[in-house]
Amino acid sequence: MKSKGRWLFWSALAVLLLLAIWLASRPDPRWVDLVEASSGPLRVTIVEEGRTRVKDRYVVSSPVNGYLHRIDLDVGDALTAGQPLSWVDPMPVSVLDARSRAEAQARVKAAEASLESVRQEVSAAQADAELAASDYQRLLSLTESRFVSDEQLQQARAATSRAQAVVRSARFRQEVAVHELAAARTRLDISAGAAPQGEVLHQVAVRSPVKGAVLGLKREHEGVVNAGDPLVEVGDPAALEVVVEVLSFDAVKLSPGMAVELTGWGGDVLDARVRRVEPVGFEEVSALGVEERRVQVIVDLASPRQLWSALGDGYRVDAEFILWHGEEQLQVPASAVFRVDDGQGVFVVSDGIARLRPVQTGPGNGLMMVIEQGLASGERVVRHPDRDLSEGDPVRAR
Repeated sequence: MKSKGRWLFWSALAVLLLLAIWLASRPDPRWVDLVEASSGPLRVTIVEEGRTRVKDRYVVSSPVNGYLHRIDLDVGDALTAGQPLSWVDPMPVSVLDARSRAEAQARVKAAEASLESVRQEVSAAQADAELAASDYQRLLSLTESRFVSDEQLQQARAATSRAQAVVRSARFRQEVAVHELAAARTRLDISAGAAPQGEVLHQVAVRSPVKGAVLGLKREHEGVVNAGDPLVEVGDPAALEVVVEVLSFDAVKLSPGMAVELTGWGGDVLDARVRRVEPVGFEEVSALGVEERRVQVIVDLASPRQLWSALGDGYRVDAEFILWHGEEQLQVPASAVFRVDDGQGVFVVSDGIARLRPVQTGPGNGLMMVIEQGLASGERVVRHPDRDLSEGDPVRAR
C-alpha cells in the first residue's frame, strides 16, 4: 500500500515538473492589433488640387497707334458684344503707298475668309449639338422601359453639355472674327485718309468682341499706346473649366470621360468629367523641395449652372478622380496584406493562434484593400504584422 502511494506521489511530481518545464519553454503571446474583415463600399481615387478658369479668354488690344482714353471699367463688369471699352485718338498718318495699300487690302480679305471659315465651324458645331440633344432625348424616353442604364444617360447628358460648350466657343470665335474684320477695314480706311462709315476719323472705338465680363485690366489709365498693346481681358464667366495638375504617374491612369467629383470650393459636391489629358508634362518643385513631373488635366463641369454659379475664374477646388468603385466589397486594411511567395496573404487569428492565410486581392485605395478570395466576413486579421510573426505563433489582442 505504501509503495503504491509512493508511486502516485512521484508520478504526480513528475507531471507537475513536466508541466512547469513546458510552461517555462512556451513562447509568450505576441501583442497585436486585430481587425475584422467587413463588407462595404470602396472607391479608388486620385485627389489633387485644381483651379477654375474661363474657357475662352480674349485680350482686346489697341487697333491703332494713338492716345488712349481712360478705361472706366472694373473687373467683373458685364459686357455685351460690340460694347465700347474705350476710345483711341489715332496719330496722324500718311497716305499709303501702292504696296502698303495692297497689304492692307490683303489683310481685309484674309479677315473675311477667316470669318467665313468660322461661320462654317459654327454651323457644324450647331449640327453636332442638335444631334447630341436628340440622342439624349431619345435615351431619356427609354429610361422608363429600363433599356438604358444610368451611366449611358449620364454620358449622353455630358456629351450634350460638351456639344453646347463647343457651339458657344465657336460663336465666340465668330464674334472675334467679325471684330478682327472690322478692325482690318478700319485700319485700311484710316490709313487711306477716309473715315469709316458713321464714325469720326479722329476717334477709334475699342470694343468687346464677345458677350461676357471683364476678367482683367491690362491698362486702365489714359496715355499713348501702340497698335497691338493689350488693354482689357474679357471672357464669359459662365463657361468655366477646371485645370488640375496631377503627377505623371497618375496621369496615365486617367482618360477622357472619366468621372470626377469637385469639392473643397465652399459649396456642394459637383459632378464633372475629364475632357483632355494633355500629352506634355512639365517639372514642378513641391513645397518640400521635391522635383515632380506633372501633367495638366482639363475637366468640364457636368452639374447644373445654378449649383456652381458662385464659382469664378481662378477659384480653388479639390478634384477627386474616380478610378474604380464597388458596393459591398469584402475588405481589410491594406497594411494587413503582405507578399507570400508569388502571391499575397494575411494572418488570421483563431483561438489565440496566428494562421497564415493566402488570399487573392482586388483594387485598393492605399488604406483599404478588396479581398476577392481566401477570407470570410467577420474573420479577424492582424492589422500590422511584423517580420517576426510566424505561422502558429500565439497572439493576444491589444
